[in-house]
Amino acid sequence: MRSLWKGSVSFGLVSIPVKLYSATGGHDLRFHQVHEKDGGRIRYKRTCEVCGEVVAYSDIAKGFESDDGRSAILTDEDLDALPVASGREIDVVEFVPADQVDPMLMDKTYYLEPDGKAAKPYALLREALGSTERMALVKVALRQRETLAVLRVRDQVIVLQTLLWPDEVREPDFKVLDEDIDLRPQEVTMAESLVESLAADFDPTQFEDEYKIAMEQLVEAKLDGTDASELLRPDTAETGDDADVVDLVAALRASVEKAKGGRSSSAERSGESSESALESEPEEAPSASNGKQPVKKSTGKKPPTKTSTAKKPAAKKASANRPAAKKTAAKKSAAKKPAAKTTAAKKTAARKTTVRKSA
Repeated sequence: MRSLWKGSVSFGLVSIPVKLYSATGGHDLRFHQVHEKDGGRIRYKRTCEVCGEVVAYSDIAKGFESDDGRSAILTDEDLDALPVASGREIDVVEFVPADQVDPMLMDKTYYLEPDGKAAKPYALLREALGSTERMALVKVALRQRETLAVLRVRDQVIVLQTLLWPDEVREPDFKVLDEDIDLRPQEVTMAESLVESLAADFDPTQFEDEYKIAMEQLVEAKLDGTDASELLRPDTAETGDDADVVDLVAALRASVEKAKGGRSSSAERSGESSESALESEPEEAPSASNGKQPVKKSTGKKPPTKTSTAKKPAAKKASANRPAAKKTAAKKSAAKKPAAKTTAAKKTAARKTTVRKSA
């Protein structure tokens, strides 16, 4: 990286020479304006709307127009006469609690590297900021403009983050938020459950700019002259902005169940599948080949129904096992039919014996 600025951090009687580096950078693709017909570049000419002449960049001055229509021209000499800040010092004004700095005020971020033999005082300042959980509020002149900034610690580096001035943050004016909104306890509870179900430690490396990746693939396909239709996403149905929420609690509950279902462990799923497999084994039907009445098994009772862990996946698996249960019942009924015929034959023989005795 190339340093953008050299100076020193000054607090009390301590001065730490540092170099300033830009800590962030955009990764968007740059496009040119071209003529769609032949691909020619579009160039702009600076023309004066009064005389119509093309004006060179060196002849362009800064102009300001007021709300009432008045205009003024500021030349380079006028700008040079302004009392601008041109010092090379980062002056620490005070040390403030880190949680009192509104993140909305933070603007651009820079790394500070100790210069020369300033490693020890640099490390002392870094450790002091970390142990006290405070930020150093500083004034610094960057590009001839003095601005407020804070020094904070990120890993092992002191970071300078410029701040917006308070009047650069717009005040929100949403009248709907001033109205009294009735929140039911059930809604608050379900909302908190949804937050807890999606709670995680922040790791930005888990995410990537999908739009940038798709744009690069599209540009590469265009450069190679290949078909890029697969990269284009299909049209999605538009949803109205004024869609009514039918039941907020039901929507939150469904969101919680979806979040919990996505994080269910594979071990639990495998345990349910093995348990369901044991319950679905069919019982052996008694043999009826000798025509005798089959002996009833002592284990013919139905297994007790489980109610403590009744889950939807288990219910689906149980419904899938119903055909096997029907087959088992059919085998049992078929096996009991010969026994019924034998009992009827014995009753008929007993009646004939009674008739003979009476005769």
